Amino acid sequence: MSLSFPRPRVRAALLGTAVVVALGLLLAWLLPLGEKPPGGTVTFSTGTRAGVYQKYGELLHAELRKDMPGLDVRLLTSAGSQENVERVASGRADFTIAAADAVETYRLDGAPGADRLRGVTRLYDDYVQLVVPSGSDIRTVADLRGKRVAIGLPHSGVRLIATQVLRASGIDPDRDITAREDGIDTGPGRLGTELDAFFWSGGLPTDGLKRIAETGAFRFVPIGEDLVAKLHAYGGATRYYRATNMPESAYPAVQNGAVVPTMAVSNLLVTREDVDPRLTEWLTRTVLDSRDGIGAHVHSAQLVDLRTAIYTDPLDLHEGARRYYRSVKP
Repeated sequence: MSLSFPRPRVRAALLGTAVVVALGLLLAWLLPLGEKPPGGTVTFSTGTRAGVYQKYGELLHAELRKDMPGLDVRLLTSAGSQENVERVASGRADFTIAAADAVETYRLDGAPGADRLRGVTRLYDDYVQLVVPSGSDIRTVADLRGKRVAIGLPHSGVRLIATQVLRASGIDPDRDITAREDGIDTGPGRLGTELDAFFWSGGLPTDGLKRIAETGAFRFVPIGEDLVAKLHAYGGATRYYRATNMPESAYPAVQNGAVVPTMAVSNLLVTREDVDPRLTEWLTRTVLDSRDGIGAHVHSAQLVDLRTAIYTDPLDLHEGARRYYRSVKP
């Protein structure tokens, strides 16, 4: 009995087929339940131009296009957290980023659709940044009395925080300052001419400030632990504020090796209860898997962590996000 073996070309063809089959099986294993990526159209509400929400949204959009090529993601700029929460609750957007205090304020107000809001992941912290010209005589928040102060756009997270901080310092935003509506897109350019100070709340560093940091044209006013304690005494959404320090690496040309006492609040990726669980599961996976890629361009995104991502207080997790976290649980 003689044995015959496939000719070289036949062996190569068989090997190639085996490789293709193996890759197909591997891909099916890597994808959730071996399913075809979700398609359709969703709207993602981001934030103001030159802000971190906007940049993060643009980079996440690119990652979603890779993972779900059949999904049309439409980005909407916004005033910030307060408008973002309202858009998702009302159905005008499907996903957004919002600070935890803005989410809780919306819920405590009993605003329409608040009970339908759900969390996808905890992202990174926003740091409150009170900015004044480098030669300013403003040293404390209380020194803002009688000054021209930008407190953020209406319906922004900055507006919510700035108002709280001013009141805790004994300043009535309606009477004791000349309040302006500038955000991070216009505030830096008007500082020292039309503005004596402006508030910003965002991830570190924020492009809108990095652009002028090298000129040394501004400095930060500290927000101390005593002020944060006063805010906590108000109850409600202020419990989401925590005293912290802005690290010296945030804006090194301005901080000169010194940390800045301030406060922070966590950001959440938010959706609605009725959004497709399978789509939300895929999106959650993309957010966690793209951390390093996005973090190379948005430094604060490097802080997205699987171990803390599930803590979306004050919101319950969306079912799709819950599926993802269960799938990767050790």
